[in-house]
Amino acid sequence: MKQKSVISSLSNPQMKNLTLLQKKAKARDEQGIFVVEGLKMFEEAREAGLLVKAYTSESFYQDKIQENPNYFTDLDYDIITDSVFKEVADTMTPQGIMGTVKRSEYNLESILKAPEACLLILEDIRDPGNLGTMIRTAEGAGITGIILSNASVDIYNPKVIRSTMGSIYRVPFYQTQDFEATLKEIKEQGIVIFAAHLLGIPYDTEGSFRKRCAFLIGNEANGLSEMSSAAADTLIKIPMAGKVESLNAAVAAAILMYEAARQRNN
Repeated sequence: MKQKSVISSLSNPQMKNLTLLQKKAKARDEQGIFVVEGLKMFEEAREAGLLVKAYTSESFYQDKIQENPNYFTDLDYDIITDSVFKEVADTMTPQGIMGTVKRSEYNLESILKAPEACLLILEDIRDPGNLGTMIRTAEGAGITGIILSNASVDIYNPKVIRSTMGSIYRVPFYQTQDFEATLKEIKEQGIVIFAAHLLGIPYDTEGSFRKRCAFLIGNEANGLSEMSSAAADTLIKIPMAGKVESLNAAVAAAILMYEAARQRNN
């Protein structure tokens, strides 16, 4: 088999496009793809049939074909010099493998129609690590869907993707252009909205999360807007000792999601 040529310049059009996809949400939107890094995320995309193209560093390629000569046989792939790969990668210590992946498209109606719906609604979450952690935790807690406001960080941001540890491939989500209208639609579907709020009542006295419900979590710095707070059915809070007033958004979401899981599994 003819040896592939190795990409050795950042000026290569594909390298320029990879860099663009890493940095610009608009490019990801227009092309309908995003970039994943690392063996785990790469393998899961490949297994799910979502992988578009693979990019491997020269050293990773040599190691892999020694381990498994057929590893790249069924892939559309390019080999990149280690130095260029490191420049293109978004991580500080890249593993030597990345890929472009098809974006998943979910329908809001199907998310809201789930018989046992237990949703996470996120208003203006800006930290990529927080969002990725919430998506990962949502899968673990059995959340059936995630709805994000348009002002939230792009769900395909590379840091979000890495923080999900693969859950991005499995948890249905929808980023709405009209958050207020979507909250109204959620309520019209008979889903009870519990909003995490400093003025709420302790969540453990509210009752059951076994019915179709949603947890509404606000911005890391400012919390929920007056509009979304007013749209909720019930304001709830997590009781805390000491002088702590609030928790990290991802931590608060995790506590509420796992309380719902506990109730539903008992």
